[in-house]
Amino acid sequence: MTETVQKIRELDGKQLYYSFLSGAQRIFEHQKLLNKINVFPVADADTGTNLASTMRSIMDAIIPTENFKQTAVALADAALIGARGNSGIIFAQFLYGFSNEINPNEALTVQSFAESVKKAVAYAYDAIANPVEGTILTVMKDWAEYIYLLKDTFDDFSKLLVEAYKRALESLAATTGKLEVLARSHVVDAGAKGFVYWLEGFMDFFTLGAEKAMRKPEEVAEVTDEIVEVPHDIINFRFCTEALLSGDQLDKHRIRNFIQHCGDSLVVAGSQTKVRVHIHTDFPAEVFSQLQQFGNITYQKVDDMVMQNEIQFNRKYPVALVTDSSCDLPKEIIDQFQIHVVPLSVHFGETYFLDRLTINPPQFYAMQEKSQVNASSAQPGSKEFQNKFEYLATHYDSVIGIHLSQALSGTWSSSEKGSKDVITRTGKKIDILNSKTLTAGLGLIVLRAAMALENGTSHSDLVGKIEEWKLKSKVRVSVTTLKYIVRSGRVSPFKSFVAKLLDLKPVIAVDDEGKATLFSKSFSAKGSMNKVMKNITRLTEGKQVWGYAITHANNNTAAQWYAVEMEKLTGKKPIFIDHASPALAANIGPGIACVSLMLE
Repeated sequence: MTETVQKIRELDGKQLYYSFLSGAQRIFEHQKLLNKINVFPVADADTGTNLASTMRSIMDAIIPTENFKQTAVALADAALIGARGNSGIIFAQFLYGFSNEINPNEALTVQSFAESVKKAVAYAYDAIANPVEGTILTVMKDWAEYIYLLKDTFDDFSKLLVEAYKRALESLAATTGKLEVLARSHVVDAGAKGFVYWLEGFMDFFTLGAEKAMRKPEEVAEVTDEIVEVPHDIINFRFCTEALLSGDQLDKHRIRNFIQHCGDSLVVAGSQTKVRVHIHTDFPAEVFSQLQQFGNITYQKVDDMVMQNEIQFNRKYPVALVTDSSCDLPKEIIDQFQIHVVPLSVHFGETYFLDRLTINPPQFYAMQEKSQVNASSAQPGSKEFQNKFEYLATHYDSVIGIHLSQALSGTWSSSEKGSKDVITRTGKKIDILNSKTLTAGLGLIVLRAAMALENGTSHSDLVGKIEEWKLKSKVRVSVTTLKYIVRSGRVSPFKSFVAKLLDLKPVIAVDDEGKATLFSKSFSAKGSMNKVMKNITRLTEGKQVWGYAITHANNNTAAQWYAVEMEKLTGKKPIFIDHASPALAANIGPGIACVSLMLE
């Protein structure tokens, strides 16, 4: 098949690391295809993105050493922290088992390597609540068992890996016949194929040499023309939910037994100090509530598999629209227009939640009232945006991100940073726009952009229109107290001092630069609301209102009053009335009510 560069009887840590990188590169090269053929356990079209993200997290996290055991442990630890998706976590557990079974006092020969990989498979099976054959598990097992069978035949890693790779290919081809959904779609299992791609690169490092194995991306012609028939299976649980737990004496089996009633596709991987959890569920908030009893949740992820299935098989537009959870768009609008939302996070001390995913507004208000710790919010990291753009780049021609005002949050900056590497790697056009507004002001811009895409507006034309709509977006907020806003640094403490001294109820506006300004005040909440309406009346005089929306933080009475008054003024009903996101309520406080409008 290939010619051996040199005979390799023992491996050191650096050889392991760079052969691992060679395998990772094969996954990067083929992630679009892996997404396309991903139909099991759910056709959510993200296996390639998840495996690539897992590999990239490992590469970013460790520095290789000569010591094989240390490098293997570091690889496994980085994999567990960065793993995404069912296959990514299974692969991480396989690496953990491999690193755990290595004897630090012995050289890693073909024989000891074979012993370790065979035992590692048991770790992977043990992590899964209901193991299914015809998946990545089966290919791992068949490959490892063949390695073990050959351990006394070869003393050279190059020859061993070539022979074992042939067995992995046979096992991969057989997955189609082992699962009905794969046979119906005429594909092999995506996770298993990803593992075989990794094995290919791992093998090439030893048989071709490092320079040829680590070929440049432009030298690879990716094949993506496999036929995939749309599965008509019902998605039993909507959200692919993941968590990373840290603590002492964590018990994987106890954790698994405790939450397995919450959904299916349950994988619990890791060690006594670090555990990764993957589950498909309809109730992510309940899962995280249960998991908090076992340790600190240091990472959370929730993906909407129904949305992923829709864009794989029923994508509406060539351009993906991305925003953040501060837009306050209702779920039905997000689903209707296939809008992609990256959540901010809400923190109570060391405990944190994903905005609107693992904590909803009523839960937040209850916690805010009872908690001895002040709530705060945080922007998504650039890595979260990078993962999102990486996934969308495999399904869309281009991407437009529209985010919370740069003057109020670092969300825009995180999104911009996260897009850079994806643009370079994929060549896809990605524009990240600063909305210079927040809450439904942002939501209305995103909604109008979605409607424009529905009418066939191009990427470039839409970017220009969004810049115009930003200037036509107005936000006015009646606030019961300024203490939360001052604490968050959004307005001057001196203004707060004056307002508090006079017991005034402030009115906040978002100016043309996207900053929150205290532009009026009243002695009562009702007086403050009346001033909002007077200001909006002046703003709209002689102008056509495209639409408006109302958001509030546990103040439905004020929201309904605004709805009545705005309908009198505009002759239109609100596009939506909804809670403000917990991430915003943490900084503005309870009781606020907000009117956002856009002029024609």
